[in-house]
Amino acid sequence: MVSHSLAVGYHGCDVRVARKVISLKDSLRLSQNPWDWLGQGYYFWEDSYARAKSWAVGESRRPASDIKGPAVLGAVIDLGNCLNLADAEALKQVKAAHNEYKRFCNSAGIEKAKNRGPDLRARYLDCAVMESLHQLRREEGKPAFDTVRGFFIEGRELYEGAGFRELDHIQICVRSLDQIIGFFWPRSSAPE
Repeated sequence: MVSHSLAVGYHGCDVRVARKVISLKDSLRLSQNPWDWLGQGYYFWEDSYARAKSWAVGESRRPASDIKGPAVLGAVIDLGNCLNLADAEALKQVKAAHNEYKRFCNSAGIEKAKNRGPDLRARYLDCAVMESLHQLRREEGKPAFDTVRGFFIEGRELYEGAGFRELDHIQICVRSLDQIIGFFWPRSSAPE
């Protein structure tokens, strides 16, 4: 599963964060939310500046948001050892991790996490399974995944009976910052 390919990713954030990251004065903040569907890491929309911008603008409208000036940070990502969820072999690993997670919950007497919300967008179960998969790899002495890449189905149908949705996208969760070759200002979002 080791990838030897590069990907361009876009991260929605506040313009102050983007400036600091691009100038190497700061680093991105690791996302460790219990609903992060691909597990802990740094999240990017693959090849979709528009989705990153839309997310940042939408987030800036929330009353408690840290995003005051929505911006998009571009990144060139070496996928490295990538858990690519478009690969059937990767999905088998995720399924096996779910079985282990279920076994753990049963033996510990704790309730299994559940995905929630509209379109099950709050992916508590998926996050727990992904983190279980990474923990199992550590315990088995297998190399860690540098990145996780997955297709996310989201939004309303594009047209009646469509299998496509308005907000479908590919996300990359970078688990190791070493996989980010560099950051850049996308031309359409560079500050003045």
